[in-house]
Amino acid sequence: MSEQSEDLSYEESLRRLDETLRALEDGTLTLEEAIEAVARGKDYLRHCQQKLDEARRRIEPPHPASVSELRAAGPRPAQDEIPF
Repeated sequence: MSEQSEDLSYEESLRRLDETLRALEDGTLTLEEAIEAVARGKDYLRHCQQKLDEARRRIEPPHPASVSELRAAGPRPAQDEIPF
C-alpha cells in the first residue's frame, strides 16, 4: 500500500475494498486488472484489520499474565476506573 493509502481512515479503506470486490465480481476486468485489483483488495483488507486492531488496543484494558501479577499490582488508581 502506498503511503497515501496508509493515511486512509477505516471507513475509506472499507469503501475502497467494497468497490474493488464489486469490480472483481462484475467480471469485466482483464486478467491483469483483476490481478492488480486482488492485490489492492488485500492491502485494503490488511489496512482495515490494522485499524481495528489499533481501536481494540485503545478500548481494551491490558490483561495480566496471571492472577499473581494482578495481586502484585494491587488496586488501580481511581483515574483508571471506568466511570460506568
